[in-house]
Amino acid sequence: MDMVGGGPETKAVFHVTRGPMSLPSFVHDVAWAFAEFVNEESYRFAATGEAKYPFVAPEGGKEPLRAEYSAYTMGSDHDVYQDSSFGIPAIYLNDWPDRYIHTNFDTAANIDTTKLKRAAFIGAASGYFLSREIAFDVKEVGNTQAVAGLLRHAETQRRAEQTSDEEAGKLFRAEGKYNRRAEDSYVDFVHDAVAVQVEKNNDAPRFLSMQKNLPPEPIADGDGRLKFKRRSEPKGPLAVFGYDYFASEWTKLAYVTKPQLLEYRGLWGSGEEYAYEVLNFADGKRNAQEIRDAVSAEYGPVPLEMVVEYLRALEKIGIVETVK
Repeated sequence: MDMVGGGPETKAVFHVTRGPMSLPSFVHDVAWAFAEFVNEESYRFAATGEAKYPFVAPEGGKEPLRAEYSAYTMGSDHDVYQDSSFGIPAIYLNDWPDRYIHTNFDTAANIDTTKLKRAAFIGAASGYFLSREIAFDVKEVGNTQAVAGLLRHAETQRRAEQTSDEEAGKLFRAEGKYNRRAEDSYVDFVHDAVAVQVEKNNDAPRFLSMQKNLPPEPIADGDGRLKFKRRSEPKGPLAVFGYDYFASEWTKLAYVTKPQLLEYRGLWGSGEEYAYEVLNFADGKRNAQEIRDAVSAEYGPVPLEMVVEYLRALEKIGIVETVK
């Protein structure tokens, strides 16, 4: 939870931020299910004055929450957990933008106790659900994943309209892979309990496949065929809270030219985000073309040459190694 609880004065929007596309997980859909519940109940209370669960603190505001289910953004401790060296799905609740952050107006007086209560409930309820056998409810979790998948699909559809047909195809292909891996993450989480429920209730998770009739994936050639694998050390993201491991190591090699990817601005992301995910996707199985297509689906089309240049730079400072 980062900067949660800001009152109307902060002009902040409350986000339930899902993980990066390199780490699909049903955990984020569970968090959104609770946030959506609070959205509905708090809106009902604000609109009619009556709700079974208004989630209102005695001295707090009475307005609805209006939480947003948001694509992955960086900037807090969740970056470390969800980095590929750890691979731990994290529920990230945050207010942004907050016009008072890191200023002398960032005071307790701007905290709304109602909003704090709602954020606390979403976090606590998600943790409680995931820790109990109620998380083995295959049908309920399947429905939750389907609803969240529809929201992601709508976002993909909007983004597809902003790019070429070829890149749009890659967007939908990436969405399909994400959904399947998110569903697999749930099966892995509950292990044999899923098989027992499916056999008992004849009710499997609702697999969400909204891919259009897409052409086969392009065959990589040239540098696109290169494969890189992240080394076991160092762990964690390369840039966090004012420290940039990459810049530090790169400077030691006396290189003047900074990889272009770090300065690149895509349709939905910027250099730091591209770099974070390029490293996360470098698993020794994907080639450079596949990594390029994955980060392009997440943050917007990026030239393959920039991705390869950055991977080679990571290789020179010992972060990744080539796979023969």
